[in-house]
Amino acid sequence: MSSLSVYHLSTPDTPNKVLTHLEDIASTLAEHGVRFERWQAGAPIPAGASDQQLIGAYQCSIDALKVENGYAGVEVTREADASLLAEHTCEEDQLRFFAAGRGLFSLHIADYIYAVLCEKGDLIGVPAGVRHWIDMGAEPRFVAIRLFNKTPAAVAHFTGAKIAEQFPGLEDCEM
Repeated sequence: MSSLSVYHLSTPDTPNKVLTHLEDIASTLAEHGVRFERWQAGAPIPAGASDQQLIGAYQCSIDALKVENGYAGVEVTREADASLLAEHTCEEDQLRFFAAGRGLFSLHIADYIYAVLCEKGDLIGVPAGVRHWIDMGAEPRFVAIRLFNKTPAAVAHFTGAKIAEQFPGLEDCEM
């Protein structure tokens, strides 16, 4: 189940609030310019689907985002980048849709950490410049569709802060 845990920087072991309803998660994140939605496939997805089949199943939603935000490219990712466990920013929006699996996006906004557990069907859009880190687990099992503007993909700019080590990771989230 998707969730949002909000922590104050001074209490990394205890969230101030935990939200599990889509509307509550989306509205809380929207206050900070973060997009959160749930998508449904427009076509059946066979087991072992190719990248093109996955993109095709969500083509209407992808096309709408391209028109709305001017995204130029789309790709399917199935592997985690361990370096993204460290706090970083990106020059462009980070927009990912989880076609399978799950991941934890932790956003450092002002004095708070917004830990967003994304599950299959979730789309998260992190605005450019927001400090964040991404945890896909010790043994990542996910398929994500990423939309982007720049080629090659945006480069992560690491802050050097060790803050990600202080807050719960994906393995700490309840199943």
